[in-house]
Amino acid sequence: MSQPPLNVLFLCTGNSARSILAESLLNHWGGGNFHAFSAGSYPKGAVHPEALALLGALDLPRTGLRSKSWDEFAVADAPVMDFVFTVCDQAAGEACPVWPGQPVTAHWGLPDPAAVENPVARAQAFRETLRALESRIKLFTALPLATLDAQSLRHRLAAIGRLRPDAAEEQAS
Repeated sequence: MSQPPLNVLFLCTGNSARSILAESLLNHWGGGNFHAFSAGSYPKGAVHPEALALLGALDLPRTGLRSKSWDEFAVADAPVMDFVFTVCDQAAGEACPVWPGQPVTAHWGLPDPAAVENPVARAQAFRETLRALESRIKLFTALPLATLDAQSLRHRLAAIGRLRPDAAEEQAS
């Protein structure tokens, strides 16, 4: 009998760029072992067009992606999360809702590519953010989750979040 997919929630303030990219990447690279979601504390209400364009150009999942509040995942009938990752500095310092099931949490903060004003530099920032998230997600999906105790798992997830984006790429290769 196979185990159901583990639910993973990526949180960011606006839920328009980093958390959206992470949701798509984990749903792509998770091999059916994970079901990724994303949300924000103050959602923008729309996915950043640059995020959607980049995902489309790389043939990564875009279906169902939308900017939404983390309140959707803090209600009784929401999917129970196994993991919750914050991907921006603002969300790491905010008071998060109490998640049913006491998921394992970690902070994987990255700069906001949507905050870059120059269009050429912004496109580059989106690509770099996607590469960093992809590397971290590949490291996460390669962890021997069934054999790690809770403390070791938290330690490994925190270490993944502390990797510089370029170092994460090297380790995931």
